[in-house]
Amino acid sequence: MKKTVLITGATSGIGLGCARKFAENGDRLILTGRNTEKLEAIQQELQAKGTEVLTLAFDVRDRDAARQAIENLPEAWQQIDVLINNAGLALGLEPEYEGNLDEWETMIETNIMGLLTMTRLIVPRMVERGKGHIINVGSVAGDAAYAGGNVYCATKAAVKALSDGLRIDVANTAIRVTNLKPGLVETNFSNIRFRGDADRAATVYKGIKPLTGDDIADVAVYAANAPEHVQIAEVLILATHQASGSVIVRQ
Repeated sequence: MKKTVLITGATSGIGLGCARKFAENGDRLILTGRNTEKLEAIQQELQAKGTEVLTLAFDVRDRDAARQAIENLPEAWQQIDVLINNAGLALGLEPEYEGNLDEWETMIETNIMGLLTMTRLIVPRMVERGKGHIINVGSVAGDAAYAGGNVYCATKAAVKALSDGLRIDVANTAIRVTNLKPGLVETNFSNIRFRGDADRAATVYKGIKPLTGDDIADVAVYAANAPEHVQIAEVLILATHQASGSVIVRQ
């Protein structure tokens, strides 16, 4: 059955992978992101393959813009079956006592408050219908801190706690909550973390075959299409030569 799937941070990485995989699955998509040009390009790409796509350009940190976008959805798009809270980022890898307060705020506002904003705006309608699915993109970093990860790890630990808490809150309905916890995924993530230093970003993936956005999207599609009595609550997805957030065997 065709679903309406809303994906935040859909212009690159895991979000883009989810857009393409859910499109292949025959679903219709609401794609959000900050870059209007990228959203339009993805929309054209997927529409050319027969997928219905609606784009919404806003930053999940902007609560008013998010509210306006969701409250003004066309009537035909208001029933969202799957919410994928994917928008997120890491900035810097400094020790906690040397970190940048503005960058910490950006991570917290995006990774935690952005997720909460979208959840608060969309899930009430799922509760009214008694069904729906929220897929939060967390991280292996939420299981244990690693050197320099401090605040980013804390935000992803929060994603786990918020996913668990929401799952408890909706247990009396048929709403499902999934927390995906990727390990090393080769996206624009490290380039952003190192503030555009592409050479430094490339070292993150040196000597190991990392996951791709499509790999994580495959798991998201599986979770969203599991039988109705099956809730994929949490999935840790690692590259074969990664054992944890801090143990990576490079060859």
